[in-house]
Amino acid sequence: MAFGTRRSADLASARRHGPGGRPARPIGRGSRARGAGLAILLAVASACGGGGGDDASPLLAGFSAIPPRPDPALQIATLELAVAHSTAALIQLEIPWATLLAGTSPEDEVRQERLPLVDYYRDRGLPIVVALDVTDGLDRTAEAPALVDAGRSITEPEIQDLYRAYVEAVARLLRPAYLSLAAETNLIRFAADPDVYAAVVAMTNAAAADLHAARSRARRMISVQVETAWGLLQGTGVYVGVAQDRADFPFIEVLALSSYPFVGGVGTPAALPDDYYARIVEPPSLPTLVLEGGWPSADVGPIASSPTLQADYVRRQAELLERAAGIGVFQITFTDLDLGVFPPALGPFAHLGLVDVDLRPKPALEAWDAAYLP
Repeated sequence: MAFGTRRSADLASARRHGPGGRPARPIGRGSRARGAGLAILLAVASACGGGGGDDASPLLAGFSAIPPRPDPALQIATLELAVAHSTAALIQLEIPWATLLAGTSPEDEVRQERLPLVDYYRDRGLPIVVALDVTDGLDRTAEAPALVDAGRSITEPEIQDLYRAYVEAVARLLRPAYLSLAAETNLIRFAADPDVYAAVVAMTNAAAADLHAARSRARRMISVQVETAWGLLQGTGVYVGVAQDRADFPFIEVLALSSYPFVGGVGTPAALPDDYYARIVEPPSLPTLVLEGGWPSADVGPIASSPTLQADYVRRQAELLERAAGIGVFQITFTDLDLGVFPPALGPFAHLGLVDVDLRPKPALEAWDAAYLP
């Protein structure tokens, strides 16, 4: 998912969806190939002082503070309300390819566009989790739109080097406790060109080696798409697991999960098997956390839902996470999204918020607090 804020560096993907923009690309390989992940970019227009460290929390739980509409006042209100229901903070970033290709250094981009929000979170004692997305978060068959528009590709060594420099700047300046180097790698492998997947493998492994050499304290991750691991997005329903991802990304210290069961055709939270997460984290076990996901509070296509079912999902997800010995859970959206402003393509993800577009709580918020807050 992409949306615009007043930060020009974050508009690259929003332009293709916003009012008057060109239509989104065809998904290809049918609707199951749609990227389940939401590649959301956020830079809040406030410069807050830095301070506290990344104190550990027994359970990491939080959101990326996307407002229901790109309104500066709502951005701040959403941020403050989300923090009140969090023990950690998620920074979800598409690589700012257009800005970097235009000549802005990775250090300048991170310092100017990302650091103020991280300082805000750190000043409130929240551990920082940064999740980078290197392809198109709404269409895993495709590369990032800014690269496509520029006629470039992550298969190019120069672009891979630019990614590595950006990862280095993020790790050094933002000092996240956890850093995910790519999103939904198993879905990319299934949906995208093999050369694109090979590039993701090469560039993330190289970046991980850079971080190791620099003695970065960020725990390295990639995310895998749970419904793909269970064969749901492929339409087979045959469990395939993530052994290939574990082999291709041996640097990972934490396995991150992306899970939107309704996208895979799961009708109710109760239908999820008890080992829905635990089976993916098979021996040799790794710490795991849910990096993105959710369940809608309204109908989505053939999936009938309600605020009550959404609250049921929050409780069910907490059970699944406990069975997998998970260390954290995140949602990208804390609020619903106003589809009068956001593009219709985001419709399946418009009602994942624990509060509505007017920041009024849903039953799922109480369930979240009971499950995850101290």
